[in-house]
Parts: sequence; C-alpha cells; structure tokens
Amino acid sequence: MHFPITTGMKTARAGLPVHLAKPAGAGPFPCVIVLHERYGLVQHTTDIADQIAAAGYVVAAPDLYYAASDQDGLHRGDVRVHAADDEVTEHLDAVRELLASADGADVSRLGVVGACQTGRYSFLLGARHPVRACVVLYGATSGWEASERHPIPLEKQIAATSAPVFGVFGEADHTISVPEVQHLRDVLERHDKSYRIMVCAGAPHGFLNATMPGRYRAEAADYVWRELLDYLAANLGEDPAGTSVTWRFECAKAADYDFAKNTRQE
Repeated sequence: MHFPITTGMKTARAGLPVHLAKPAGAGPFPCVIVLHERYGLVQHTTDIADQIAAAGYVVAAPDLYYAASDQDGLHRGDVRVHAADDEVTEHLDAVRELLASADGADVSRLGVVGACQTGRYSFLLGARHPVRACVVLYGATSGWEASERHPIPLEKQIAATSAPVFGVFGEADHTISVPEVQHLRDVLERHDKSYRIMVCAGAPHGFLNATMPGRYRAEAADYVWRELLDYLAANLGEDPAGTSVTWRFECAKAADYDFAKNTRQE
C-alpha cells in the first residue's frame, strides 16, 4: 500500500532538528528512525525517510551533526564529525521522545536504519530501547574495541540488541571488505541474533544513494528496497514476529575478489 505523506521539520529536545514524515490517516502507524550518512541530513536521507513513510510508517530523520560549524563542507564530504556515543544516545533518546508525542505514531513498534558512519548507531539505540527492526546499511563493521568515543564495544551493543538485523553491503565497497562483513555475521551468530545480511555483486559503498550517480546501482537498489520494506512489514506489524532465530547470509562476489582493488565512487 502506498500512502500520501506530509513532511516537515520539527525540533526535538536540546534543539535537535528532525525531518518528520507521516502517512495520511489516523494510524496508529509503526515508527522508524532513519539516520544519515557522514554527510549530515541531506536529500538522500530525507528521500529514504519519505519512501519509508509512504509505505505506512511515521519516520523521523534527525540531523545528528547539526552543530557542525561548516555545514556546506559537511554536506560535500569535506568535513567529518566524530561524535561520541554518549552524545549520540542523547540525540536518539530525544528523537524517540518526539516520535512518542507524534499524532498517530505507535513507538512501541519501533525500527531504526543506520547508514555508513551511523550504522553502529542502530545498535546503540537497540541496546538502549526496545526496537523491533534494526537495519544497517554498509556500516557497523569497525569500533570493536572500547575507546574514549566508544566506551562500550560494538559487540556488547549488538549483544544487548534484541531485534533481528537486516544488513546491506556491497562487494565493491572501498571501506568495508567482505571479511569484515563476515566478522559482523559471526558476532551476530555468537550472540544468537537473527539476521539477514546481503552483499550485493559489484555494488560500491553508498549504492542506494541516487543523488550520487557514480555510486548508485539501480538494479541492486531496487532489490534492496523491496526486501527492506518486506522486512519492516514483517517486524513492525501489529502481530510480533516469531521468536525463532534465523540466519541468512547472501554474498555475491567474484572468485578473484580483491578488496585492495575497490575504489571510491562518487
């Protein structure tokens, strides 16, 4: 079903800007938090939020890096923000509060989508609040050791997340190798977490991003979108998903795969 939607910018606690997209109708609708890539809140992120909202979800896409002084540089990719997990969790708490107060929103049916640099944030939310869907788009494959910015190792965050995980990666990603994806898979299995992970043939980092023609791969993106929406429907519906643990790993890679040959695409 495709819903007409309304969109607008809201302000969460502590001044956090949030793009809010809602389907037409009284609801109640399940909720999804969509987190941006390292570029901050740009069109690609709001496009994802609006597309999910049109499938029947109240979607909040926060601007986690709104305090960065050079927003233009951030959006171009010339500036990086390295936020500490404590700061991120405060923002995520604020977004969840905003959703809980939104008309027609059922925050008890909550999912989260993290991408690239914010991929690990899906697990930060999942370890802190009950979530029923946890999506990672080409992220969450580093930061395994504790550090000043990440005081709780990623594996512990994963262990505390109860939601089944949907992970999407590309064979031609220049930042994440197939063995790193396999490591994430092994961690999920070690902690008996349900997952579906796909590594798409020939797809570079960020291949869902239609605003970056060099990265975008339409065929792979269409496949991922169909499967992602099916995953959200299965886990955020009125009837809870089953309690069985399921593992599904799909990887399409060349026999002579060589991560060192993968290059950045724009």
